[in-house]
Amino acid sequence: MAKKNPRQRRSAAPKETSSIEWNPKTKLGRLIQEKKITTMKEALETGLPIREPEIIDILLTETQDEVIDVNMVQRMTDSGRRVRFVITVAVGNNDGYIGLGQAKGKEVGSSIRKAIDNAKLNIMEIRRGCGSWECGCGNPHTVPYAIKGKSGSVEITLKPAPQGIGLATGDVAKKILKLAGVKDCWAFTNGKTKTTVNYAKAVFNALKINTQMRVMKNEIHKIGILSGSEEILNNNDPEITKIKEEN
Repeated sequence: MAKKNPRQRRSAAPKETSSIEWNPKTKLGRLIQEKKITTMKEALETGLPIREPEIIDILLTETQDEVIDVNMVQRMTDSGRRVRFVITVAVGNNDGYIGLGQAKGKEVGSSIRKAIDNAKLNIMEIRRGCGSWECGCGNPHTVPYAIKGKSGSVEITLKPAPQGIGLATGDVAKKILKLAGVKDCWAFTNGKTKTTVNYAKAVFNALKINTQMRVMKNEIHKIGILSGSEEILNNNDPEITKIKEEN
């Protein structure tokens, strides 16, 4: 009988909002259950923290998860040797949303499920565009501009690539960028990239910095920047504005 690979990508089955039995305990959860917020972009724009993984299950139905690293930690005690597992997982919808999470536990299966939930709580939207001077197609297939990320000794620089190049990166970065919806990218790294967890966190940090950079309005249309799955526009929804003011 073939052994299952814990690092294999798994696709979550699409779920309907009505089929999820859930009693929300946070303000954001209650707003989503009352259908005042219907998209992931609206949920992030409220500024309310995501504390329940069910929020992601409802707003992003077609998510996939990828086990990035499985690390076994042993500790000697008076009662004997204790073994624990540290799991790192990435979650994304292949269309502008990505999350990274870690979890510890005595069993691999339960630790993976916990890490997936933690990754969902850390989910964010990224910017994509056509930032390569060699392309100019205007489609959101790569990063819009060069971005740098760092974690531990690992430093990574992601640069826009023309359409058709693919992901010219390491295996870890390739998994995360693919889940985020980036199809073409060049990556340059420094440091000990064999440390898988730091490598993954550096890529995630670069994508996070990508969302924090200020972009001129003329550049948005010139490069064709998309934020998440939608175009960057000023949201004047009165309901969202009211929630922001309350916070």
